[in-house]
Amino acid sequence: MSARFTIDRLGAQGDGVANTESGQVFIPFTLAGEVVTAARERDRATLMAVLEKSPLRIEPACRHFGDCGGCAVQHLEDGAYRAWKRDKVVHVLKGARIECEVDDLVPCAPHTRRRVSFSARRTDTGLALGFNRHLSSQIVPLEECPVAVPQIVGALDMLRELGTLICATPKPFHMTVTVTAFGLDVAASDSGRMGERQRQIASNFVVHHGLARLSVDGEIIIEPKKPMVLFGTAAVPVPPGSFLQATEPAEQTMADLVGQHLARAKKVADLFAGCGSFALRLAAKSEVHAVEGEAAALAALDRGFRFATGLKRVTSEKRDLFRRPLTFKELNAFDGLVFDPPRAGAEDQCRQIARSDVPLVAAVSCNPVTFARDLAILLAGGYRLKKVTPIDQFLWSPHVEAVALLEKPKKRR
Repeated sequence: MSARFTIDRLGAQGDGVANTESGQVFIPFTLAGEVVTAARERDRATLMAVLEKSPLRIEPACRHFGDCGGCAVQHLEDGAYRAWKRDKVVHVLKGARIECEVDDLVPCAPHTRRRVSFSARRTDTGLALGFNRHLSSQIVPLEECPVAVPQIVGALDMLRELGTLICATPKPFHMTVTVTAFGLDVAASDSGRMGERQRQIASNFVVHHGLARLSVDGEIIIEPKKPMVLFGTAAVPVPPGSFLQATEPAEQTMADLVGQHLARAKKVADLFAGCGSFALRLAAKSEVHAVEGEAAALAALDRGFRFATGLKRVTSEKRDLFRRPLTFKELNAFDGLVFDPPRAGAEDQCRQIARSDVPLVAAVSCNPVTFARDLAILLAGGYRLKKVTPIDQFLWSPHVEAVALLEKPKKRR
C-alpha cells in the first residue's frame, strides 16, 4: 500500500530520506524537497510517483535508470551531485574531528569506466547480461551504459554470445570486462565447469573477435594477446581478475597528486601496491619498494618494471599487511610513502606509520569512513594534514575516492 512522503535529504547511499513519526524511510531515486508516493516496507520504500519535483531533478542519461541498480543519482543536477559527493568526505572528516582543507571534487566524465563487472544468467530467451536491479538479484539486461567506455558498450552483443558459450550453470554468474592496450580482457566467475568441446568453441570465438584473453575462475582459457595496461611508461600484463582502478583519468589524477607530494623523496614505499599503478610511476624519480599480498599482482608489477626503460630501481615484497604490517623501524628506511588499501582501510599499518619518521605520506582510499579513521591515527602520531582531494571515478554512484597528503616535521635533536 502506498503512502505520501516528503523527502528531507539525500542520504549517503543516494536514497532520499523521509523523516516520519515511525522513523526514517529510504526511498531510491528521490531528491530533497520532493513530495512522493511510495510503497513502504519497514524502513525502505519503492517509489511510485513524484508529486512535487525538486528544481534539481534532471532527465537521467540512461534509459535503464530506475530499473538498473548500477547508478543511484543520475537524476540530480551536476553541480548538486558534485557537492553531495564532496560533502560525503567532509562529513566523515568532521565526524572524526579532523579539520583540513578539502578540495572541490575532481569530476568523472561519462563513458570513461574501463572495467565493468556484469551479472549474467541463462534464460529461456537467451543470456541476460547487465546489472542487478536495485536491492535485488534480478538482472536488468543492458542496451546502453553511459558510464562505460564505448569499447565495452559496443561489445555488449558479442559479450552476450560469449557468455552463452561459457555458461555451464543455471545460476547467475559474473563477467568482468576490462579494456586493455591489446583488446578486451574477459574474466568470468561462477559460470560453471566447462567441457573440452565448450572450451574449444569459446577459444575459437575469442580469437575470431580479437579479444585479448578469456579466463574462468582465475584459469586462463585462452590468451591470444597479453592484456597490457600502461602505468606511466611501464606496460603491465594484468593478471585475471586483478585490481585495477575503474577509470584511467581518476587513476592519473591520484598518481599526479601522490607523485607531486613525494617528488622530493629518494626512497619510497608503496604499500598495498597491487600491479604497480603508483610504484611504476613513482619510479621515474625515486627508488620504490612495493609491498603487496597477492603474488600474481607483484609478478605483473615486476615484469612491467623489468621491461620498462628509464626507471629507478623497484623492489617488491609479498606480505600480508593486515597480518604483518611494516614496522616503524622498517619504514624509517624511507623518506616517502603511499598506501592504497582495500575498503577495510589500514588501521594496524597506520599505527606503525604514525610511530615512524617518514616525512612524506600520501593516503589513498575508496572508503571515507576508514579513511577518516586512518587519518586520525596518523594525526595523533604527529603528522600534519596538508589537504584532502575527493575524486569521483564511480559516476552517479555513492562511491567516492580520496587522497590525503601528510607531512611529519623533523624531530629536533
